[in-house]
Amino acid sequence: MKYGKLGFDNEKYLKIQSEHIKERITKFGDKLYMEFGGKLFDDYHASRVLPGFEPDSKLKMLMQLKDDSEIIIVISAVDIEKNKIRSDLGITYDMDVLRLRNEFLSRGLSVNSVVITHFNGQSSAEAYRKRLENMGIKVYYHHTIEGYPNNVDLIDSEEGFGKNDYVETTRPLVVVTAPGPGSGKMAVCLSQLYQENKRGVKAGYAKFETFPIWNLSLTHPVNIAYEAATADLDDVNMIDPFHLDAYGETAVNYNRDIEIFPVMNALFDDIYGDTPYKSPTDMGVNMAGYCISDDEVCREAAHQEIIRRYYTALCNFADGKATEAEVNKISLLMKRAKITTADRKATVAAKERLEKSGVATAAIELPDGAIISAETSPLLGPSAALLLNATKHLAGIAHNVKLIPQTMISPIQKTKVTYLHGHNPRLHTDEVLVALSMLSLLDENCKNALDQLPKLAGAQVHSTVMLSEVDRKTFNKLGIGLTCDPIKKIKQC
Repeated sequence: MKYGKLGFDNEKYLKIQSEHIKERITKFGDKLYMEFGGKLFDDYHASRVLPGFEPDSKLKMLMQLKDDSEIIIVISAVDIEKNKIRSDLGITYDMDVLRLRNEFLSRGLSVNSVVITHFNGQSSAEAYRKRLENMGIKVYYHHTIEGYPNNVDLIDSEEGFGKNDYVETTRPLVVVTAPGPGSGKMAVCLSQLYQENKRGVKAGYAKFETFPIWNLSLTHPVNIAYEAATADLDDVNMIDPFHLDAYGETAVNYNRDIEIFPVMNALFDDIYGDTPYKSPTDMGVNMAGYCISDDEVCREAAHQEIIRRYYTALCNFADGKATEAEVNKISLLMKRAKITTADRKATVAAKERLEKSGVATAAIELPDGAIISAETSPLLGPSAALLLNATKHLAGIAHNVKLIPQTMISPIQKTKVTYLHGHNPRLHTDEVLVALSMLSLLDENCKNALDQLPKLAGAQVHSTVMLSEVDRKTFNKLGIGLTCDPIKKIKQC
């Protein structure tokens, strides 16, 4: 696969998606609560499995509605207590709430408040609330409801949603978003419908979630990749039985939406005397499936994402950050998609070099299809050596040319070990790039190699050992997809 090839028409998506949302807003009376699933921006999962999808597409659409909208940011007390981390950014959910708020405000969007869900007296959540309130941010609690989402009578009562704090809003469109999945966004929307009804306000609900894509098949790799991405949540893609019964048409949804639908029906029956939706799929406004321009490109991209998620789960399990069940689930998803790790070219190349050298190795598949590999040495780690090899290839510099002389590497190693008391003298990726930057002032080869860094975006790397956080972040900043074997150390030369 050539990673620069597009499979998704983003311009078409912006046009028809925004039109569809505006149409949905007009169908309700005083107010519409719209749950924004996934990420409003930085949606890199979508951009990986739908090449051509821009990570901030949803935000661009919301900007068109900013005068009529306000945002509620939701975070689970459980995630606060666990210090849950956004793996793509390496920051905790509680920190990401502030990052999201600042991003929205900087773009002229109105942020109403933060809602802490699943609250059950957690001291960490109480401390977080005080911290936000000291910053002038309004904070509300939504409580854990026993039997949620199946105990409809309790949920739809004063002892259920009635016990939650009421979030005061002023604009016709209320966007409910969160740092990640499982935060309780839908429950916040439903609770607000209950509270608004008590106050005589007719409010509606809609869901804007990119995945699963309802009009792709259950076994389409793009939908399987979504299951892999949410393996830690036990989300399962399913045929929407309500949609099939109402329309005789097959549509794909996922278990949590299907489970909550009876609650939705009960609430709308109380508010309107009837429900405007006949299925969970009806609640959605997702038009992404209509904007796939090259299905084969998206299938291959999704296959690569599933493999990437598998390796991520393996490494997290090795670090005690994931369960064996999560690893096993993604392994089963790979079988369903009929793929193996051998379908990742960088993985195959790295393992082949490992077999020959016996030391830690890494390989990269460049956007032009070229495969480059490297191994650890007394001077460089495999990922640092790989970056040098890849930039030399792109710059047309002979492989035997040494960009960074040993006379420059040795003093850096001495500082790392002697003065900073490090155990690994080998240079990391960021240290190599700094050295290359300094040398580029005097050496034309170094300058040419450094100029190739933007061309690495979209490349795929595999390492036969787990990389340091520094190396992982460097690859991420360069736009390189990374996978690692769940091995912390291999014999060094």
